[in-house]
Amino acid sequence: MGHDGGMAKIIVVGGGAAGLVAAWRAASLGHAVQLLEANGRLGVKLRISGGGKCNITHDGPPKALLSAFSKAQARFLRPSLHAFDNAAVLDLLRREGVETYTRDNGRVFPLDRPGSAGAVVAAFETLAHRVGVDVRTGARVTALQGRAPRLEGLLLNGEPLHCDVYVLATGGASYPETGTRGEVLGWLKGLGVPVLPWFPALAPIPLQRPRPSWEGVSLREGDLRLQAGPEGRRLETFAGDIVFTKAGISGPAALELSQATERARREGAAWLTYASIRELPEAVDAALQAEQRTNPRLLAATWIQRHLPERLVEPLLQEAGIDRGLMLKDLSRSARKALVALATALPLGEPQAVPLARGEVAAGGVDLGAVDPRTMALRGWDNLRICGELLDIDGPVGGYNLQAAFSTGYAAGTL
Repeated sequence: MGHDGGMAKIIVVGGGAAGLVAAWRAASLGHAVQLLEANGRLGVKLRISGGGKCNITHDGPPKALLSAFSKAQARFLRPSLHAFDNAAVLDLLRREGVETYTRDNGRVFPLDRPGSAGAVVAAFETLAHRVGVDVRTGARVTALQGRAPRLEGLLLNGEPLHCDVYVLATGGASYPETGTRGEVLGWLKGLGVPVLPWFPALAPIPLQRPRPSWEGVSLREGDLRLQAGPEGRRLETFAGDIVFTKAGISGPAALELSQATERARREGAAWLTYASIRELPEAVDAALQAEQRTNPRLLAATWIQRHLPERLVEPLLQEAGIDRGLMLKDLSRSARKALVALATALPLGEPQAVPLARGEVAAGGVDLGAVDPRTMALRGWDNLRICGELLDIDGPVGGYNLQAAFSTGYAAGTL
């Protein structure tokens, strides 16, 4: 296999972000590359990322990007991110005519045009074809053959395929309709590769008591809080917006807390609240009492509407048993406390199971300790490399996960 610098025959399984880059990189170094994609077209998940707009990467130096991942994940990603960073990705796309812009929050997108995500996929596809990658779509691999230290072959529609080096870039287990069913992890486990089971991350959170009539309402600029039960200790907090859905909540804060929420639920107790005002309830209560004195004729409904969306005021006051015409001067102590609670800990309640299939990424995957971070080679194997979401990497929302896929794909294809 090209250890002596000669040409090797490479098969890349999976035509998403990581697989496209791995195939392009390997072929550009002179290897004969075949790219197998189970779907009818390449980059299916890339096309729907960022709501179809494709959040390509995140702005900033490698150090800043790495700081968004857990320590172990950052340590693993450091060599590949330095070898192929966000600037290199954007430069490559720009040369293919894909112009990008950076939002205030650091997220990088292609210029807003119809099909902008498709343009990103098309650019990578063009790059791959130009260097001679043999792309086969509708090609679902059904088994891996062999055992350490060598993979002997793949089964493709029942037919064995053989090559010098195999690069697996089959993605995680989220969004199964895009073809990433996550079954490859089970095959690798069967070959003795250390893996962590798939776990939902960056997913909407369904609630035991959803509020379908609130669908589309957002709570902004506050904190989503996770605690162990209604009176339990606080486990995690994430500052950011949420939006109500028919089944529960979504939005940046919900996606970020979904993994911790599902862990807490499985461990026996999870409870969510949203603080529109981040101050301590005591401080908010003191401020409300001061308002009672200086502005006694202000309606309780008007006060709460300063902190919560108008659509929620009526139903929440009703639930709290507070008349919407009630003035601050007539608030009982218990009604005042209820108002404070709505602003500082609006109860969203108990979550239902967070569905793996809806996550933007899946946590879990091949244990990072089993993979060489410079080459993505699986330790103990001569001819097997792993990249992209099949690795146990799950960064936050914001282009981090796609960048990790591009960088690890580039490392896997550098042979």
